[in-house]
Formats: sequence, C-alpha cells, structure tokens
Amino acid sequence: MKKIIFTLFAVTLTIATINAQEKPAQSAEELAKKLANPVASLISVPFQNNTDVGIGAFNGSRNTTNFQPVIPISISEKWNLISRVVLPIVTQHDITAPGLQQSGLSDALVSAFFSPAEAKNGLTWGVGPAILVPTATDKLLGTEKLGVGPTAVVLKQKNGWTYGALVNQIWSIAGNEDRADVNQMFVQPFFVYNWKSGAGVGGNFEITQNWEGKTTAVFFNPTISGITKLGTQMVQLAVGPRIPVSVPSVSRPDFGIRAVLSFVYPK
Repeated sequence: MKKIIFTLFAVTLTIATINAQEKPAQSAEELAKKLANPVASLISVPFQNNTDVGIGAFNGSRNTTNFQPVIPISISEKWNLISRVVLPIVTQHDITAPGLQQSGLSDALVSAFFSPAEAKNGLTWGVGPAILVPTATDKLLGTEKLGVGPTAVVLKQKNGWTYGALVNQIWSIAGNEDRADVNQMFVQPFFVYNWKSGAGVGGNFEITQNWEGKTTAVFFNPTISGITKLGTQMVQLAVGPRIPVSVPSVSRPDFGIRAVLSFVYPK
C-alpha cells in the first residue's frame, strides 16, 4: 500500500514539474468553474477519499481513496479528448466476515470523452468509451473481469451554476469465468454553485444499477468546496457527508463522509 501511494504522489509531482512554466494563473472563479466540468480543458489530479462505517451484517467499515487524474488532449481546433481514470485504493474491515480485512487496489475505470473545444451558450457534452480494467490486488476487492461500454456527460454552466449528468454502462467481455458477469450502469446527476472567490456548494447523486444482480444503490453526496494554495500549488478542497438514500442492506453503511483534495494545473 505504501508503494502504491508513493507511486501516485510521484505521478502528481511529475505533472507539477511538467507544468512548472505555465501561463499566469487563472482566477479562482475560473478554476472552480472548470473543476465542476468533467470535460473541461484542465489538467487535474483529484484524490477523493470516502469513508463508510456500519456496513452490512458485521457492522464493517471501508475506506476508499479514488485516484482520479484528468488529462485533456487537443486533437483539433474544434475537438478535445478528455481522459479520465478512476483507480480505487481500498481498505475494508469486517465486510466479508467478522475480523477479516482486505486492502489493496480495486478495479480501475478508464474513460475517454470526445468533446467540443468550445461550449455553446454554456452547454457542453462529451461521449466516448469506458473500460473496466481488472486491477484489483485481492479477488474480494474486484470483479476479475474486463469490461467495456459507452460513457457520456452533458452539462450547462450559467450565472455561477453548473448542472448536468454523467452516465456509463459496462458489460464484461472477458475474465474469470467463475465470477459473475458485469452488467452495470452508473448515473451521476450533479449540481454546484460557485462564487467569485472559488468557494462552492453543491452535490451529486451516485446511482449504480446492477442489472446482473438486480440491485440498485443510491447515494447523495452534498459538498462544500474552495480554491486555495499549498505553497505555490493550486488546489481545491471539498468535504461533505455520504448519505445512503437507497442501498441494499448487505452493503448499506450507517454513515459516510467524503473529502477531496484536487491538484490543479491550469494551462
């Protein structure tokens, strides 16, 4: 686990070095607006930490740190390619059985959005492929399946508001035949209001529909956020509760909290 965390911070430091000779910094308001847009032309490296307690029959706990680098690539004057990776680092206690612990990587989700370089009337969108990569270091932390499917996002920004939705659908195409197939949809409606200071308040719903297991999980994540500096490095900080709205009892937590540290690299 220490090697994994060190490697991820090394990647972040490398990106910072590459961008050391950037143009004058954008305003906090501009950065907050771009960070609220999943397909903005902005390099960012968020570390999203989710802690859930009181899970299931054994009153377990789980901590998931999502390493989520976002790297935009200009492929023409009119189009961008936005690559997004979500790599979960998980430590869980008393989830599979009393007294047992699992720790390591879970499966990664790699997405690529083809998106217009310029929004029209504050409206923008992106579509592309999503790939589920079986990177789990413990079979209890992943699916042992390779999966693919489409992903899309659409959003509107106006008068300080950003609102929209992200969706993906994954089907497994290869992997351990003894494990259940993956047939899962994820829908994330989101909204946020940002002030000129870069401070913001908003939230999202995370809806996971497991078609194979015939279960639905819904979380509501309200957050407050702000833009600041750690030394010379621009960052966004966000925090808020994780509220289980409708979650199967086997995986439902009593309470959860989310904290996010995003390293920002304006162009």
